[in-house]
Parts: sequence; structure tokens; C-alpha cells
Amino acid sequence: MAKQIVSVIGGTGQQGGGVVSALLAGGEFAVRVASRNPSSDTARALAARGVEVIKADLLEPGSLGAALEGAHGAFVVTNFWDPGQGPRETEIGTAAVKAARAAGVRHLIWSTLPDSEKLTQGRLKVVHFTGKARVDAVVEAAGFARHTFVQAPLYFQNFLTMMAPQPLPTGGRGWAVPMDPALRVIHAGDVTQVGRAVAAAFSAGDRLPDGSTLAVCGGVYSWNDLIGTLNALGHKFQVLQVPPEVYDGFYPGAHEMREMFQYFAEHTYFGPEHLAHIAAANALVPGGFTGFADWARVNMKPS
Repeated sequence: MAKQIVSVIGGTGQQGGGVVSALLAGGEFAVRVASRNPSSDTARALAARGVEVIKADLLEPGSLGAALEGAHGAFVVTNFWDPGQGPRETEIGTAAVKAARAAGVRHLIWSTLPDSEKLTQGRLKVVHFTGKARVDAVVEAAGFARHTFVQAPLYFQNFLTMMAPQPLPTGGRGWAVPMDPALRVIHAGDVTQVGRAVAAAFSAGDRLPDGSTLAVCGGVYSWNDLIGTLNALGHKFQVLQVPPEVYDGFYPGAHEMREMFQYFAEHTYFGPEHLAHIAAANALVPGGFTGFADWARVNMKPS
């Protein structure tokens, strides 16, 4: 009997790439990936691993049908930081969910985050959280046989890219943040391991309660915890708390990040239901997820 197909919409990104790897490792499903450029090096590498690569683009919802046709399951992730998606994330996610339903997908897994705007009564928008959260109701109303929500943590990988240490105004290197660095409210993890929870959810089928939320978490940290871990490895980083209005002037887009950190301080990264959602993911994935100390030991060695 042919394997059931799981389509990964966003399979060439960090989250989606982890989902593809986990599904391939499990061997239970045939894996299909939507790619706007099937001739790219990334797409060709996926094809070499046995992945079916179909030309489709989240920015063109009409193109998604071919990637979803005949699939039992679909994982959908959008990317706020992609210039083409950004503030259109709710629109793009909604269109992808509707395309999956129209194609007859039975189990949809949507990558979401808490509704920070709702939790703060509109004070903090955090568009890259809220834009995803607003698609949740679309998923619930679509009528899939099964649906699951997965929440990715703050990526450890961000400390190598968009959140890499910078020169501080007081001297030295590290992070200037608009929140109390002692607050242990940052749920963080290895983004590639989101795939472990997603693959386990597809495999579990109706053994997983319909509508479950799985929060993938390597640990909950304060800025002081993160700095302490890195310095124990031989770094000499510092963290400096700065006023919100000062942070907003640091770089383009700082306002979005400042609101995010303020939201963390008030509600934690995964929000008020974080304990239940983390427990649900951990119950599906034996051994849980890698913590920051183990990840940093391999990926952030002192130069």
C-alpha cells in the first residue's frame, strides 16, 4: 500500500525543513514540499532525499492546489520576516488553510503563536504573533477531520542571526533589551525540533485530542540565564536593560521586537496556557527537546 502523503507548505524554511526531516526519519509518510522555485539548490537537495517537490507559492494561493491534492495531512507555516508576507500573514495563512480544505486534506497542522494583542487588550500588537493567531479561528471553522496547532519557541538559532550579540553603549558586547533581564519568561528552543512534534502529531492521528496545541520548548529562560550559560562556555557577554523609547531607535523594526519583549514580560512567550501546551508536546516526543546549554555548547563556541 502506498504511503499517505503529508504536504509541507513552507518546507524550505527553518520550521518546515525540520518537519520534512522528522517525517523522513519516521518513514511513515510520503513527503511533499511546495517550492516557489523547484530548480533551486534547496529544492533539488530535498528531491535527492526522496521528497516530492511541487511548484507552488504561499503568495499565490491558487498555486497551492497541486501541492495539496491527494494529501492526507498538511503542515502550514508562514513567515512574517519574509518581505512578501509580513503584515499579510493572516491573509496568506487563511488562504493556505482554505486551499488545504478544498483539496481534501484530512489533518491540518497550523504553526501559530499566542494572540498577544488580545492578551494585552490591544496595548501590544506584536504583529508576528497576532497575525498567525488570527488564522486559528479559520482552522477551527474549516471542517477538517482533524486539526492541530503547533507553537514554535523563540529560536536558539536567532542568537546567530537577527539576535546576534552587538556592541553595547556601555562597552563590551551582548544584548540591550527593553525588559527586566531577571524575568524567566522566554520559552526558547531549537527550531529544527518543531518537526519532531509535528511528525508525532501526524503519526498519533486520533490518539491526539482534536484541536490540541503543542508548544515546542527547550526551556524557559531569563536574559540573565542565557548570558550566564554563554559566559560559562567562555564568552564575555553582558545584558543591559534600556527604556522602551531608546530601544525603538536602535534599528528598523525595533518597535516590533520591543513590543514582543514587553509581551513576554507580562504573559511569557507561550502565554497563560503555556504549561499545558508544553506538556502536550513533551508527551508526544520521548526525551523532549534540547535545552540552551546543550545547543550553545555545539553552536555558540567562543571564537
